[in-house]
Amino acid sequence: MSYVISDACIACGACVPECPTEAISEGDIYTIDADTCIDCGACASACPVDAPAEG
Repeated sequence: MSYVISDACIACGACVPECPTEAISEGDIYTIDADTCIDCGACASACPVDAPAEG
């Protein structure tokens, strides 16, 4: 299973440098590539609005 980013995302970028597999893509709402995500939770720990969650 991988993490997904909800509509709560404020596109602050805090999660991007925390991802060890570079699975996060920037946009109005950031997205996580399910095939690249290793389900480590680093993005969720860095997010100020709790947008990433296990999907």
